[in-house]
Amino acid sequence: EMMLAATYAIKAGFTVTQLADTWAPYLTMAEGIRLTANLFRNELPTSCCA
Repeated sequence: EMMLAATYAIKAGFTVTQLADTWAPYLTMAEGIRLTANLFRNELPTSCCA
């Protein structure tokens, strides 16, 4: 996930300041997929970080 964000930043020509000011969502892609998979198994979704 970090590589994807870095790739987008490089392709967009972000400066260090622009990158530092960029907002990121709370859940990572991997955590979002895990929580969604748990919904299909009828388990209460919980975050590892909350």
